[in-house]
Amino acid sequence: MENTMLNINLCQIIELPKISESRGNLTFVEGNNHIPFDIKRVYYLYDVPGGAERGGHGHKALHQLIIAMSGSFDVLLDDGEHQKRYHLNRSYNGLYVCPMIWRELDNFSSGSVCMVLASNTYDEDDYYRDYKEYLVARGVIL
Repeated sequence: MENTMLNINLCQIIELPKISESRGNLTFVEGNNHIPFDIKRVYYLYDVPGGAERGGHGHKALHQLIIAMSGSFDVLLDDGEHQKRYHLNRSYNGLYVCPMIWRELDNFSSGSVCMVLASNTYDEDDYYRDYKEYLVARGVIL
């Protein structure tokens, strides 16, 4: 898909299956079923100090599902033309983030845990770490 077609309108909250019973709740995620990609990597952020920010980058090809497993935090998405902020605080909701979207995570509550399901293994070459470079790749600035 062309870079200009990948925008924040493709990013959305996905409600995951939730099985509720008296012993507690269970939620599960199946790649290419509940989310539009195979899961190749799982990582999580925790013990994020108050006022700290995470993310601050974009990916060339990586698809992600970001889930607040505990507590809450905000995710700011930016496609170079539009921005949208999501507040994640439910472990049965995930924010799908398509490739070519700049993301920043902030406003972490005490004890929050952010889990990310990713479509590929770690590859430093997939990152845009400089916002101006990202905007050039998107064709927003020349």
